[in-house]
Amino acid sequence: MTSLIIESRFPDPDRAYRALIEAHRGLSDEDSAALNSALVLILANHIGDQAVLQEALALARQSLHQAQDGSV
Repeated sequence: MTSLIIESRFPDPDRAYRALIEAHRGLSDEDSAALNSALVLILANHIGDQAVLQEALALARQSLHQAQDGSV
């Protein structure tokens, strides 16, 4: 049984996506990567569950490989 919730929990997912994109507006590639790193660490701490974090990391890596293979 999966403990990671993968269905959208946002009442307005497009608004959440726009907020993420807007946070990067005007940043250099380096600053954008630093923002992503900080956000990941903040949210990982918020999760506070090693098993859920491991599951999320595995899912992210899987989706990265699928995107590189063109299967997404």
